[in-house]
Amino acid sequence: MRQDFYLAWRHLRHYRIRSLVLIACLSLMGALPIAMHVLLDQGESKLLARARATPLVVGARASGLDLTLNALYFGNPDLPRTTMAEFDRVDDSSWALALPIYSRFVVKGQPLVGITLDYLDYRQLTVDQGETLTTLGDAVLGANAATALGLKVGDRLLTTPGNLFDLAGIYPLKLRITGILGRRDNPDDQAIFIDLKTAWIIEGLGHGHEAPVSPGKNGARPATASPVTFTEVTPDNVASFHFHGDPATYPISAVIAVPKDTRASTLLRGRYLDDTQPDQLVVPLEITRHLLDNIFRIRDLFDLVLALVGIATLLALSLVFWLSLRMRREEMRTLFLLGSSRLTLLRLILAESLLLGLASLALGFFWVRLAQQGLNESTLRFFMH
Repeated sequence: MRQDFYLAWRHLRHYRIRSLVLIACLSLMGALPIAMHVLLDQGESKLLARARATPLVVGARASGLDLTLNALYFGNPDLPRTTMAEFDRVDDSSWALALPIYSRFVVKGQPLVGITLDYLDYRQLTVDQGETLTTLGDAVLGANAATALGLKVGDRLLTTPGNLFDLAGIYPLKLRITGILGRRDNPDDQAIFIDLKTAWIIEGLGHGHEAPVSPGKNGARPATASPVTFTEVTPDNVASFHFHGDPATYPISAVIAVPKDTRASTLLRGRYLDDTQPDQLVVPLEITRHLLDNIFRIRDLFDLVLALVGIATLLALSLVFWLSLRMRREEMRTLFLLGSSRLTLLRLILAESLLLGLASLALGFFWVRLAQQGLNESTLRFFMH
C-alpha cells in the first residue's frame, strides 16, 4: 500500500501544474459555500446581538430600517432628524433610560457621533488609552477608527463638510483626541465619539468669539463688527462658547430607549401608536429579523447557484481526470506488462485521488480560516452597505 502512495505522489509531483490546478479548483469549490455560510452566520450573530442590546429607538417618522441602521450602526446620515424635545419626552416619562444620538457627520470615512457619557456606560465602552470626554472639542476614537485615521491621544482632527459645495451651517472644528476606546468588535469600533454640544457647534448652533481688539495698540488689527469665530476649543476660549435658540429644538438623530421592565416598554410603545405624530418608535430586534429574513432568501438562491456551479465544476474535473487516464494508457499498459494486476492499477488511481482530495481538503480549510479572520472586520460593513 505504501508503494501505491509513493508512485501516486511521484506522478502528481511530475505533473505538478495539472495537480495544483485540480487541488485549487476542488478546494475553492468546497471552501466558497462554507465561507459564505460563515459570513452569514457571523452577520446574523452580530446583528441580533446589537439589536437585543438596543430595545427601542425613537426618531423622526421615516423608514424604520433607516432609523435602526442610523441609531445602531451610524449609517444613513441624511435621515430626518428629531429634536431634544423628544429626548426630554422619553426621559421625563421615567419609563426608560434615554440615550440621545446625533449621527449626521462623517470625517474621513468614519462616522462622527454626538453622544452623552451615558451612552459609553450603557455600551460598556472603556477607554484603553487616554481619558474620556471631559469638555467641548474632545473626541474619543473607536479602535478601528484610530487605526484607519492613524491618530493617537493628543492629536488633532479637523472636521470638514462631506460636500464642499454645501457649506451652509457646517463649521469646521479642530477636535482634540483625548482617548481611544478598547476594541468591542461592533460598530462602535468605527466611530468618532464627541459630546452632543460639540456636535451642535459643528452644526452651527453654538460658537465662541474672540473679543474685538481696539485699534492702534501694538499694531493690532482694528476692531470689527463681526468677531472672529473660533475653530478650536482651548482652555483659554472655552468660556466664550455659547449656544443660541431653544435647546429643546436642537437636532438629534434618534433616542435609544432602554425600558425598566415589560410594563414600561408597553406604556412607552403605546405613546407612538398614532401614525399622525411626527416621531415614531421602532423595535430594532423586529427590524433586524425582517432584514435577516430577506438576506436568507438571497442565501437560498445563492446556495442553488453554488450547487449548480459545483456540479458543473465536478463534471469538468471528471472530464479532465478521464482525459488524463486516456493519455496514460501506454503507462498503464507498461505497468500491466511488468506484472501489475488490474487491482494494482486501480489502487494507484485511488491513491492519486485520495492524495488530491486530502490536499484539496487541507487547502480548503486554509481558505475558510483565512476568510473567517478577514470577515471578522468586514461582516457588518457587508450587511450595512
